Amino acid sequence: MNHRRQAVRGLAAALAALVALTAAGCSSKAKTGDGKQTGAGGVKTGEGVTDATISLGALTDMTGVYATLGKSITQAQQLYVKQVNAAGGICGRQLELTVRDHGYDPQKALAAYTELEPKVVGYTQFIGSPFVAAVKPRVDVKDKGLVLPQAWSASLLGSPYIRVLGATYDVETINAVDFLLTEKGLKPGDRLGHVYFEGDYGENALKGSKYAAEKAGLTVVEQKIKPTDNDMSAQVAALKQAGVKAVVISAGPRQAASLVGVAAATGLKVPVVGNNSAFAPQLLGTQAGPALEKMYWFASPSLPIGADTPTARKLVADYRAAYPSDSLDNGIVAGWTAASVFGEALKKACASKDLTREGVDKALLTLRSYDAGFGMSHDLGDPKAPSSRESVIIQPDKKVPGGMRTVRQPFVADAAKAYTP
Repeated sequence: MNHRRQAVRGLAAALAALVALTAAGCSSKAKTGDGKQTGAGGVKTGEGVTDATISLGALTDMTGVYATLGKSITQAQQLYVKQVNAAGGICGRQLELTVRDHGYDPQKALAAYTELEPKVVGYTQFIGSPFVAAVKPRVDVKDKGLVLPQAWSASLLGSPYIRVLGATYDVETINAVDFLLTEKGLKPGDRLGHVYFEGDYGENALKGSKYAAEKAGLTVVEQKIKPTDNDMSAQVAALKQAGVKAVVISAGPRQAASLVGVAAATGLKVPVVGNNSAFAPQLLGTQAGPALEKMYWFASPSLPIGADTPTARKLVADYRAAYPSDSLDNGIVAGWTAASVFGEALKKACASKDLTREGVDKALLTLRSYDAGFGMSHDLGDPKAPSSRESVIIQPDKKVPGGMRTVRQPFVADAAKAYTP
């Protein structure tokens, strides 16, 4: 265990060193004054903004552990940009979205960030909590471009420029454990398994399960894994031997499918609940599909894509028209929500005649109750807090559009209300 912790610390140090190098490499770029100027309509502009365009970046994973969700997130944001531009753009300017696929590789992620940084006003997505955390010092001190990450680690809180949309992983996990306690038979004295990725994502979720366990009188049985670990047989065997009565998984869709499939096949038939990024409906077409429908639930920061709301129905129709060969999943909701929040901040910044990075950052702070149409209201006024503490519990169901049905509407567990991320 100590060797693994040392390896994780080594990776974090390497990421930090690489960020320092890339920051130093860019610090010599020429700027005139503060880089700001007055453009068309008397609007102040800066990096990524001209009289004709507003340039945005997307740092995604379309070939790595989150490839399925990354594709959906990106296509939803491209659809948003297309529709906004067709309606005349924002502030008399057309949006441009530049996408880079990092494949969940730290070197590629940081290189892509460094490449786009001088060219964009901010980022509508950045997948990977460890990678976002690695660039956070640079964003906060030097770059100050708005980042709406597809990452929910509490380590990202506190930045006025990196804003988490929805509950952080620790809060989300507390809500998930509450679901197990109130609806799935978990009780004080039981053992709760937790399979989690090493690094920011999994270890932040583990803080949530440990906090919830302490409040409820549970014992957490930990199983740490790497993003490259796809076979959960060893983890299932260890959890079965430990006598766990339920399992939380904070990993990717592949790991969740393997965990549930192996557990069902070996007789560990206990409820499994995952974090929001630990499911993709494409898994229902695999051998693990039947077990996922019976044994698996996951927490989400929004209602699913198949929700019966006007926004969801319109988005489903528009997405199917734009990408008829692609299936529906919650990556579409996450991507659309982030793009629409960024778009709303741009509109507010335009109204204040300030499309600089500073102006967009300030505009975001005025969004105190933003509803993207998927059951959650986001308060973006406090950088130290997640925009919401609510979670929705969703169950895989291939009969429902998007392969997911809501089994518990937005809620906050009592333990989560008192918890500080």
